[in-house]
Amino acid sequence: MKVLTPSLDLQGFLARLPSARARVLMLDYDGTLAPFHVRPDLASPYPGVPQVLADLMKDGGTRVVIVSGRRAAEIVPLLGLERHPEIWGCHGWERLLPDGTLRTQPLSGREAGLLDQAAHEARELVAAGVRIECKTASVALHWRGLAEEQIEYVREQTLAAWYPLTGNEGMELLRFDGGLELRSRGCNKQHAAKAILSETGPDSAIAYLGDDLTDEDAFVVTKPRGIAVLVRSEYRDTAADVWLRPPEDLLAFIGHWRTRTLAA
Repeated sequence: MKVLTPSLDLQGFLARLPSARARVLMLDYDGTLAPFHVRPDLASPYPGVPQVLADLMKDGGTRVVIVSGRRAAEIVPLLGLERHPEIWGCHGWERLLPDGTLRTQPLSGREAGLLDQAAHEARELVAAGVRIECKTASVALHWRGLAEEQIEYVREQTLAAWYPLTGNEGMELLRFDGGLELRSRGCNKQHAAKAILSETGPDSAIAYLGDDLTDEDAFVVTKPRGIAVLVRSEYRDTAADVWLRPPEDLLAFIGHWRTRTLAA
């Protein structure tokens, strides 16, 4: 566990948890709560993570929110919890509440057409070993598990096919750990974090934990009111305040959070 922002008093932040008016813990899934897997349906959480999250939610003193690029419904069976937390899926386009209510941001017909075009143009790369994932407001191309020379070929072909589509207003091309994604600009993880922050009063303890480049925008909006935490085995440039190595540091951080919460 390493503090990256010199002005941050991490121990002071944790010590303030019992007296905070509210506590909010936002967490990415893949790469943060679970190691990456070539087959996403087998990306189970790190050992100990489901139990510590269940304990945290059972205590009732913390609002636990998962913010993921996956569809929200995919997270539920992977966590394997008796009662799932609030989940924001597809980078904020979906919001799955603990009672099962699913709210989805609308996508224009024009944007949907561009995403269909992107998926069609990428299908010829399936033979190279990639996986295409069509989500609510994006199309992701995954190359995890391929050899480096294959990845370079797939990257070049995908950029050539998808980059012209970004000339259309509202579309953006993003890289993530293990692939590329063409996405509507309407929502992202920053959107989800902003919505959660808008529902959280002052004098609250707030943290956002994530690993990917797609979490950086959420880090930026969280920092003025809480702390941003990079969860990653290897360090990279980041806006985060703290760096945790999973799973040991991750479990220790959530464990400290729960212990302090119980003190309230």
